[in-house]
Amino acid sequence: MIDEKLLEYLETYLTDSRREKFHKVLEQRTKHFTVATEDVYQLHNTSAVIRSCDVFGIQEVNIVEERNSKRIDREIAMGAQKWVDLNRYHTVKDCITDLKEKGYQIVATTPHTNDCELHEFDATKKSCFFFGRETEGLSDEVLNAADSYLKIPMYGFTESLNISVSAAIILQHVTTKLKHSDIDWQLTEQEKLEKRLDWVKKTIKSYDDIVARYYQD
Repeated sequence: MIDEKLLEYLETYLTDSRREKFHKVLEQRTKHFTVATEDVYQLHNTSAVIRSCDVFGIQEVNIVEERNSKRIDREIAMGAQKWVDLNRYHTVKDCITDLKEKGYQIVATTPHTNDCELHEFDATKKSCFFFGRETEGLSDEVLNAADSYLKIPMYGFTESLNISVSAAIILQHVTTKLKHSDIDWQLTEQEKLEKRLDWVKKTIKSYDDIVARYYQD
């Protein structure tokens, strides 16, 4: 359980604007949707997806590193990795199993025909949007495990978009629909407290020393 008195004390070390920003952002955060990237080779693509998740209020990102294991590009993510929770997996199977246990439907983003178009997507369903490798797309393992297939309508000669662009388009659309729905999409009060403490910890210098002094007094 979160020590709320400690949290309130720690927040006195924040500026008023930062404290208000934390509260404002948390009111728009959701775990109703999440995103997974599968063995994305170009580091800046994964980093840009994380940045889009932060922008559109997605609290968790799932990164499968079955073939490629790289650090997050801090410059591209623009600090977003501090505010978004990263779940890392060594296999697609482990990622999908974990997501389904959490109640997510697996949504494969793919330009193939006969899929659900973006404007038709049912935003009320708890969903994880999977994005695949730059040239190969999603693996057969993801495609076979998918509960739904989603595509962005395209009308030019090019048949696909960069994954970070696709993620931004999809997230902007589905989060807008979600926030105009009547379902309970926000974080729980306990989750908000946990994130407030996490963000404070990542913001305050000498966090451990301050906590130690608090409990000594």
